[in-house]
Amino acid sequence: MSRKPQPRPHHRPPTRHDSRRPGSAPPRNPARGRARTTPEAAVAQPRPTDLFADRLLAVLSGQRPVHWMLRHTAGRAYDDLARLAERGPLRTHGTRPVVHDIGYYVPRAGALEVFARITAGNQLRAMAFRLERGNDHRWRCTAVELEGPRPPHNPED
Repeated sequence: MSRKPQPRPHHRPPTRHDSRRPGSAPPRNPARGRARTTPEAAVAQPRPTDLFADRLLAVLSGQRPVHWMLRHTAGRAYDDLARLAERGPLRTHGTRPVVHDIGYYVPRAGALEVFARITAGNQLRAMAFRLERGNDHRWRCTAVELEGPRPPHNPED
């Protein structure tokens, strides 16, 4: 069966009548004359407490591998996180866990002690972690606990 070629139209497609076309676009800042915001103020940066709560939750729920946190941890925190993640304490069948609430305490400049409430369906879990700012001005997790004190450190592990 041979296919018959379709005739081509001899006219151009209709032009686009869009008010967003270059040259006719309305000004991006309709508040001319008012104080302008700086780019830093316009884009709110997430707090380190929120970022790390989400990162730790992703690892402890099995959504990310433990090594994903390697450059975001310091000291024993990575080993503690690896031990916690082995058990898969926040893995669920059904509702994905989310960070419900975050609070923190500032024991000294450059350090935050953070708690987070994690919900998955009707379950509520607790997570605590410590963040410290390094000489490079980056925050790193230096301790992590999930629902209670961590087990004693065994150097042979």
